[in-house]
Amino acid sequence: MRSIKMSLLIIFSAIVAVGAAQSPETQQSPLSDTRLTVHTLLREDIFAGFLADDMERFSRGEKNIQLLLEKRPSQKANLLAWQGGATLYRAVRAYESNRKDEFQDNYKHALDLFSEAGKLNSGNDGVAAVTGGSYLVLADRLPKEYRPAAWSEAYDHYQALWKQQASFIDKLPVHMRGELLGGLAQSAQRTGRAEEVGQYLDKILAVLPNTPYEPAARQWKSNPSAAAAGGITCLTCHESGRLGARLTALNAK
Repeated sequence: MRSIKMSLLIIFSAIVAVGAAQSPETQQSPLSDTRLTVHTLLREDIFAGFLADDMERFSRGEKNIQLLLEKRPSQKANLLAWQGGATLYRAVRAYESNRKDEFQDNYKHALDLFSEAGKLNSGNDGVAAVTGGSYLVLADRLPKEYRPAAWSEAYDHYQALWKQQASFIDKLPVHMRGELLGGLAQSAQRTGRAEEVGQYLDKILAVLPNTPYEPAARQWKSNPSAAAAGGITCLTCHESGRLGARLTALNAK
């Protein structure tokens, strides 16, 4: 269950296995390339911590957030959301190592960062996705007393993301459709909204036929308790959104 939950990330998520040729350390830093979104620049290093516990790359991602806050102040909301997710992960690691004071400090800081990101009215296209996805990935690794609030935050942010994208859900790539609807279903299930879960599963069957999300949705409908334990997210990769792929595509134009 934990390995599945750790492999999210919503609209900007992907399972990453980035080779040395794609590492920012082996090429000129792309941070100044304004053709690349802050999400593309950050997610692989941040996910290296989430997915592989690669704290060297994760720390590099954290440093890049700070650099991007200086280079791209117009993206402050998005960057604060990424910083919030990274700090929440730091809190989880502290909790799992029984460093209680460090957990409390990081957890409070993460909440403050998410709150500040949510109040900004520009540079915020990814705030709902990054915040909701961070909670979805990490909620069950928090102390039990914090989990209901974390799942509630995940639900609220996925609802905000749904409002942004519902009108063109059919036009989104398979990965984005699946992660959005899977996140909606999972957060609804964990917050006790059984009727909504069924609606989102039906939507998956309607807009994601012949994809890995279809059998997962059917399994969930036939055996909700077993399927819900594993979730229904991160069943495909988002290859086109990876840093190396984006650079190659942009430089080919």
